[in-house]
Amino acid sequence: MGLYQDHIVPWLTHLSMQQAQLVPYRNRVVSGATGQVLEIGIGSGLNLPFYSKSVKQIVGIDPSSKLRGMAHEATTQSSLPVELMEGTAEAIPIGNANMDTVVTTSTMCSIPNLNQALEEIRRVLRPGGRLLFVEHGLSPEPRVGWWQDRLTPVWTHLSGGCHLNRAIEEVIKEVDFLLSSSTKAICEDRRL
Repeated sequence: MGLYQDHIVPWLTHLSMQQAQLVPYRNRVVSGATGQVLEIGIGSGLNLPFYSKSVKQIVGIDPSSKLRGMAHEATTQSSLPVELMEGTAEAIPIGNANMDTVVTTSTMCSIPNLNQALEEIRRVLRPGGRLLFVEHGLSPEPRVGWWQDRLTPVWTHLSGGCHLNRAIEEVIKEVDFLLSSSTKAICEDRRL
């Protein structure tokens, strides 16, 4: 891919995701994970401290070898078993119905084919499994959305694929996940 995408973007991602104002969101969502957990876009492993003792194992996938290396360093501070794998959300390298929880934090904005990724998430979730997420996306404020639309083409290139204007909640509903009205961060499969 090149020096910028392979070496600079991973560090920029790590630094931007470390922001203190993101910690309460990470904690609220990640601490709700239970059982066998798949974290899509594990990045540098910043979510690892927020997993509770009700997690049996974490499988983290990320396409970036640089970020997986950083996540490997973070696993040394975790008391939970963590397995890191190369992979993308559109082709999750895990068998059907093996996960109790799937976690994503600030990941869905950069997945090239989000609909396909959500179908893959559904495939790996056990019946009754949950998708826990905290994401940014298209603002309900028209003026902010206008700016998001104009900045996204340049921002996507500079940020490793992040789409500022992706209507993530709507895409999740389209693939028939049920959004929890209490948190707007928990999805359950409607097929149940």
